[in-house]
Amino acid sequence: MHTPEPSADGLLTLLAVARTGRYTAAADLLGINHTTASRRVAALEQALGGPLLARGAAGWELTELGRSGAAAAERIEAVLHGLDADTAHDLHGTVRIAATDGFSARVVAPAIAELGRAHPRLSVDLLTVTRRAPSTRSGVDIEVVVGRPETYRVEPELLAPYRLGLYGSRQYLATDGTPEHTRDLAGRPLVYFIDSMLTVDDLDLARVLVPDMTDRLSSTNVLVHVEATCAGAGLGLLPCFLADSRPDLVRVLPDEVSVQLEYWMVVRPEAAQRREVAAVVTALRAQVAAMRAVLLGAIPHG
Repeated sequence: MHTPEPSADGLLTLLAVARTGRYTAAADLLGINHTTASRRVAALEQALGGPLLARGAAGWELTELGRSGAAAAERIEAVLHGLDADTAHDLHGTVRIAATDGFSARVVAPAIAELGRAHPRLSVDLLTVTRRAPSTRSGVDIEVVVGRPETYRVEPELLAPYRLGLYGSRQYLATDGTPEHTRDLAGRPLVYFIDSMLTVDDLDLARVLVPDMTDRLSSTNVLVHVEATCAGAGLGLLPCFLADSRPDLVRVLPDEVSVQLEYWMVVRPEAAQRREVAAVVTALRAQVAAMRAVLLGAIPHG
């Protein structure tokens, strides 16, 4: 029985599904319909002799065989981009990044804005998450997490240290008083992550410094923490690089309540050789280097 050969269309469709996690999104990206996308992947599975995708918590993810197929698709994509390039230095394609909310807003967004001015045909999809990096993740080229992750097949890179501090709004402190000692924090309302939903050990350890505070407003999103603290919901345990830029926030007990954490970066092995991914990695490194003092809370707002 004749075994069909894998097609370039099938490989590129597989790559699109892996990057988006969904057949419908991949179909939209390629300008085809959902049925065509499904049929192409099914034909590719028949040609390669096994399942290429498995359903995961975040959508469709590549199997081991699928990763081989996606790597071949990326080589095809690179050739097509090279044929279409206006210049030898032009960057094409989509880079998918998963990073925490605060890092995405203050580090990734400005870094990509600057890179995009030099390479207008570069596209970046940014997924905001606060979780451990899994040992394997399909569809994401670069992931930035808090704390050194345990990874498979790739060595994580330390991007930058950053610091958490305790902050209150000027109005809140004027009404409820400014704590002078850590014992003054007992019973005070805390704005921080939802304890039962934290999957990042380093963020969980920060609570040790404020054990007697009472949860007032908890959220999975650090940007909500900042806004809630500004609104007077309580004292927020916040990244200094977010809080110090808000003139309505005041840091309290800076020596007693100070937690240094680390941002780590994982680049998917199959994506590391793509020029556009390498350019984004370089841009992120440059951005955190320029913001080092801000990340550590060494530069107050002004």
